[in-house]
Amino acid sequence: MKSEDFIKQLVELMDTDAKINLSTKLADVEDWDSLSMVSFFSFCNTTLKRHVTPDEIKSARTVEDLFKLVS
Repeated sequence: MKSEDFIKQLVELMDTDAKINLSTKLADVEDWDSLSMVSFFSFCNTTLKRHVTPDEIKSARTVEDLFKLVS
């Protein structure tokens, strides 16, 4: 998956209007909350068929960290 496609999907999962890129800090995105984390977890494990753990998602600090989990 290309980073641009990943970012589009992440924006949709978070249901946010925030402008994000790979260097965006997740703490700076108001819509990155527990519901977004669960949605991301589900997206990774079902749609992308990538096994990620909740701890891996919680430890991510940037959008790039999330992207690396699925790359």
